Amino acid sequence: MDPFADVLTANAEYARTFVDDGRPGVAGVGLAVITCMDSRISPLDMLGLVKGDAKILRNAGARVTDDTLRTLVLAHYLLGVDRVLLLAHTDCGMTKNTDGDVHAKVLAQGVDSRSIDFRTIADQRATLVTDVQRIRSWPFLPPAMPVAGGIYDVRSGAIEMVVPADAAAEAPSRD
Repeated sequence: MDPFADVLTANAEYARTFVDDGRPGVAGVGLAVITCMDSRISPLDMLGLVKGDAKILRNAGARVTDDTLRTLVLAHYLLGVDRVLLLAHTDCGMTKNTDGDVHAKVLAQGVDSRSIDFRTIADQRATLVTDVQRIRSWPFLPPAMPVAGGIYDVRSGAIEMVVPADAAAEAPSRD
């Protein structure tokens, strides 16, 4: 049995009625959203966006990794991104474990993962502040690019802004 039969069947139905709307691959509203891979999060829906509006980057814990920064450089210079929103979320598994906990759980399944830094989160708010600053100070991105950080509540759907956009970095007008 094909382990992907369910999603490929669903895709066949999707493709049957799919109409290419001709959108380019740029971020229509100039936004990049970095969020967690948690399947309870629907970034476009929770921000009132539609397909083509934003570049969505996802990883465990919504962490700003070297690959996230690399992707933001491409998104800014090639794909129309001129502002970044970093969104952590409540009830995140990365806040409930240490790297040691994760390594032990993986080792219990027969794999030694100690060479991996899982970037678990001891203090979500402090981590969010640090990761926003990491983007703001990345030398390959414009220093005035607006970057903000918040926490999405998976139970209420609301976002609490923790790190507002830098006052010196104002979003360009979209008129």
